[in-house]
Amino acid sequence: MLELYLDSANLADIETLSRSLPLAGVTTNPSIMAAGGMGLTRLLPALTEILGADARFHVQVLSNTADGIIAEARKLHALPFDIVVKIPAHAEGLSAIKALKKHDIPLLATAIYNVQQGMLAALHGADYLAPYLNRIDNLGVDGLQVVGDLQAFIDQYQLPGKLLVASFKSVQQVLQVLKLGVKAVTLPSDIARQFLATPATHAAVENFSQDWRAVFADNLSYDS
Repeated sequence: MLELYLDSANLADIETLSRSLPLAGVTTNPSIMAAGGMGLTRLLPALTEILGADARFHVQVLSNTADGIIAEARKLHALPFDIVVKIPAHAEGLSAIKALKKHDIPLLATAIYNVQQGMLAALHGADYLAPYLNRIDNLGVDGLQVVGDLQAFIDQYQLPGKLLVASFKSVQQVLQVLKLGVKAVTLPSDIARQFLATPATHAAVENFSQDWRAVFADNLSYDS
C-alpha cells in the first residue's frame, strides 16, 4: 500500500490538508523544524492530535558521528510515538544504520543523492530510503533514473526496505515516481495543495448548480 506523507511541521497546513489527503504521517528534518520554531516535545503531541494515534513520524538526528547518531536514535526510539529515525546516508550514518538495525529500530536513510548510497543503506537494513529527486536533478543528474535504479535494486534482491521519495517541484514528478512502483512519497505543502487543486471540477460543479437552480431553485435533490 502506498504511504503518503507531508514534509512539513506547519500544524495549520497539516490540519487543513489532512482533511482531504490519506496521510500516513509526517516527515521532518532539522531545517523544517527550525522554520516552524517547534521542538519535538510540542510537535509530536500536536501532530498526534491532528492525525491520530496511528500516524508515523520520520524524525532526523542532529548528531554527525556514528556514536552520536546511535545514542540519539535510541532516545528517539524510546519516545511514545511511532517514530522512524532519519539518518543521513554518509559513512558515519551508514555505520550507525548497520549497528542500530541489530536492535530493530525503524530507520530511514536520508539525503540520498546516488544509487550507491541507497544500495548500501538498503543492504544495512534501512526500512526506508529517501532519494532527493529534484535536488539530484539540480546537480545535473537524472533524479528519476536514480529512483528507478534504486527501486529495481530493491525488487531484484527482494529487500524489505522501501523508497520514500522526497524533494518534488511538481505533481508530475510525483506521478512519474509512482509509475516506478515506489511505496512511499513525502510532499511539501505546496505540492500537496496542487494535488487537490481541481479548477475544472469546480467549474463543472458550478454549471450543475446553475442548471439545477434554474428549475428547482434552492431545493435539494431529496426535496425536488
